[in-house]
Amino acid sequence: MKKTILRQLIVLPLLAAIMAMLYACGAATGAGRQASVAPVRFSNNYVLRQGGSVAITPATTSPAAPALAATAPVVRLERVNDSRCRTGDVCVWAGYISYSFTLTKPDGANSSFVLSDSMPNGKPSVTLEGLTFTLAGVEPQEVPAKNQPAPDYRVSLKVSNISSP
Repeated sequence: MKKTILRQLIVLPLLAAIMAMLYACGAATGAGRQASVAPVRFSNNYVLRQGGSVAITPATTSPAAPALAATAPVVRLERVNDSRCRTGDVCVWAGYISYSFTLTKPDGANSSFVLSDSMPNGKPSVTLEGLTFTLAGVEPQEVPAKNQPAPDYRVSLKVSNISSP
């Protein structure tokens, strides 16, 4: 009978105190580990055709890559606006080419932006939702001839989550 009372008065509270200390050490270690994990920094190039879209994810070959793509923002090239003067035409102004994009966040919210390196007041780079989108090139670069249909443009887009110094 004395051993049972002794166990209840000393051993059980001591065991509870040790468990509480272990829990506190584990929680502190977990919080420190969580705070020290830096977001994955990336800078990728994508090539899009009009109507094409791509999930913005860090380049990875890990088995988690499909899961990352499922929860990643998606950028879509909505249209190429080419008002440049066609070869062989007589024009009042040279015109410009611009590219209209839509960024869709995982929650479904959309943001639109336009990139251009030749449009008045146009910008070749824009930052939205912590991502920087930079126009990296277009194929074909030549202005189509007077009676040719609009080419199938391929727009190179650099996407980065690394802020510029």
